[in-house]
Amino acid sequence: MTSEISPPQAWAHLSFFQTDWPQIAARLSAEERQILPPAEQRFAALSFTAPAQTRVVILGQDPYPTPGHAHGLAFSVEPDVRPLPRSLNNIFKELQDDLGETPATGDLRNWARQGVLLLNTSLSVPEGEANAHKSLGWSKLVHQVLTEVSETPTAFVLWGNAAQALEKHIQPADHLILKSAHPSPLSARRGFFGSRPFSKVNDWLTHMGEPPIDWIR
Repeated sequence: MTSEISPPQAWAHLSFFQTDWPQIAARLSAEERQILPPAEQRFAALSFTAPAQTRVVILGQDPYPTPGHAHGLAFSVEPDVRPLPRSLNNIFKELQDDLGETPATGDLRNWARQGVLLLNTSLSVPEGEANAHKSLGWSKLVHQVLTEVSETPTAFVLWGNAAQALEKHIQPADHLILKSAHPSPLSARRGFFGSRPFSKVNDWLTHMGEPPIDWIR
């Protein structure tokens, strides 16, 4: 395993990295297709947001399959990406309706720095082949991450059926669990628009004595 794709130290104790990651890494190394995001960004979500700093979890599906878009955080894109991917554009529409502003770019790393874990349920994708690594084995990592962070009260934002199916891996505690339709253009009008997740998360954090997330910067 090369140093650039070693597990982030704060998460390295998860059994996934001993039992599953070596096989996944070998399969990725053997791929002839271009794999996104670049290897050094594969664990970016975990690198930005350690277990003890995680206050909010937003689950995505898999990285954007367009080169230059994904950088390892769910729904986030590199700051120069225009137009925004459609799901992210809908997230920003809801953010505008909820809080009256949106970030200047689709780069959500500032959310991650504030304790928002932007975790995809698959951390790799071949170029142009969305969801092609769904069965590669990443799900075990996601299950273990959810179990870990739910040891303390956390806000979980579960958009769509795939994310909501993972609720069973959240340990019981005084959590906020928000469930709605996915922001995809196929489903956003079925309950995502108008769900106001950003203000609800901040209201809950304030109630718990935590500073709110600055969703705009």
